[in-house]
Amino acid sequence: MILAERIAIITAAGSGIGRAAAIAMAREGATVIVTDRNGEAAAETAALAGARAIARPLDVADEGAITALVAETHETYGRIDILHNHAGIQIAGGLEEIDGAGLDRSWAVNVHAQFAACRAVMPIMRAQGKGAILNTASNAGVFLDKGMLAYITTKSAVITMTKQIALDYARFGIRVNALCPGWVDTPFNDPYTKQLGGRDALENVVSGMVPMGRFGKQEEIAEAILFLVSDRSSYITGHALVVDGGECLAGGANSAP
Repeated sequence: MILAERIAIITAAGSGIGRAAAIAMAREGATVIVTDRNGEAAAETAALAGARAIARPLDVADEGAITALVAETHETYGRIDILHNHAGIQIAGGLEEIDGAGLDRSWAVNVHAQFAACRAVMPIMRAQGKGAILNTASNAGVFLDKGMLAYITTKSAVITMTKQIALDYARFGIRVNALCPGWVDTPFNDPYTKQLGGRDALENVVSGMVPMGRFGKQEEIAEAILFLVSDRSSYITGHALVVDGGECLAGGANSAP
């Protein structure tokens, strides 16, 4: 097992990619702290992941709650080896279609929450001399997209923040990378599905935009996550790994993780 005896924290693991990541990490031997704003969803994921998973409710918009969770985890297990910041929101609209509150909420969840969690675990990982942080961004952070100002802005910021933290902390044995999914079949797509007018319309968009002609599977993304948080990527830091079926090759026009 490639994560044997590791202690991992995952945010937004109550469904979708976060759930798949929790299940995969537990399967590979990690003790996984499964967090989600929906405590029941976190508990469902922990049950699916098995005895190595522990559910905790967590609203990542509450910086104090993030700090408390990290402190509790460290006190209980004596170390934190992996942090996967996965929580994110998608607010659609261009400059005249969103307001400042929408941009601020996007920033709070997509960027500030990741900053807060990284800041909370960093002294622990620095003292250990080792750690892996994975921030979920999006392929929307590497190309432009019509009508998605808040999302593009925050996801590109995550990538830049990730690279800067990686540069600053590489000398302490801490690796920091970003995951950039494209279209993955998860409930995260529901707002965009409604915007398009239904599932058939969404599938038409995906098949037309993604060179591989399909959604990514949650399990496929989980394999990329395992690679980035395990020693299999021990010489990789500051990298934004795009996992999008080739959408970036086609330039992208609309995107969602």
